[in-house]
Amino acid sequence: MPHPFPSASGTSLDETLGIDYEEVTAERVVATMPVGPRVHQPLGYLHGGASIVLAESAASVGANVAALPERVAFGLEVNASHLRPKREGTLRATATPIRQGRTTAVWDVRVEGEDGKLICASRITLALVPAQDRA
Repeated sequence: MPHPFPSASGTSLDETLGIDYEEVTAERVVATMPVGPRVHQPLGYLHGGASIVLAESAASVGANVAALPERVAFGLEVNASHLRPKREGTLRATATPIRQGRTTAVWDVRVEGEDGKLICASRITLALVPAQDRA
């Protein structure tokens, strides 16, 4: 499915990394990303930062779906544990809200390989700001 919030500039980091959205609701977001040279660190393994981009993107989309049109979600804090290396294939991030409040949201994100093995466990905290205050 196309990105739920297309980039105003034409190309977003999600598009650059090949992130695709399979499911988007205020209760759950499922996004995928291919693993290959574009997201490798110098030794040829998945770069942990790429897993974090996938996790934060999924959580941000879900938090925005839940908060808009009154509020807009921006990443505030990321916690990630990289649990398994990966060289190729596809990652699937499943993001679910732990709490969607008025000014902050916290989302749990599980990033798994196509075999269902956990690659990265992440928690994303997002600030929910009034839509007219966004920069």
